[in-house]
Amino acid sequence: MSLDRLDLQILDLLQQDATLSMRALAERVHSSPATCQRRIAQLRAEGFLLKQVALLDRQRLGRPLTVFVSAELAQQNDALLRQFERRMAAEEDVMACYEVAGEFDFLLVVNAASMEQYHRFTRSAFASHHNVRNFKSTFAMNCSKFETRIPIGTLPG
Repeated sequence: MSLDRLDLQILDLLQQDATLSMRALAERVHSSPATCQRRIAQLRAEGFLLKQVALLDRQRLGRPLTVFVSAELAQQNDALLRQFERRMAAEEDVMACYEVAGEFDFLLVVNAASMEQYHRFTRSAFASHHNVRNFKSTFAMNCSKFETRIPIGTLPG
């Protein structure tokens, strides 16, 4: 699927406010609600639109601790890397899991209610029987920017 100007406009508006009614969305992109609904369904089917979610305030919900965790596996092969990824995907405290190049194999973003909860997480997720050789925790002191919006330019012409 090739994205046109209307697709890009729809995606950009949905990133800003996924609660827009189909009518309001259509008005903003100068199209019909039926066309917008059809385009959104197509964007979902093609994998451009992954999900529509609400962003919550982690502090107000009692989860103030954000930790960036670098994890090094003891052994690496395709099966072991995928196994680690599946385990991290199943951990509710893990907000993101990236395979990275460099000193460590994975970079995780972990959110916890307390240091005690984070400690329990590290014990269960990085125990020796889970193939983790080493991990390093970096604690966020403050967040001055958190953005989920991907900048979308317009197509040339």
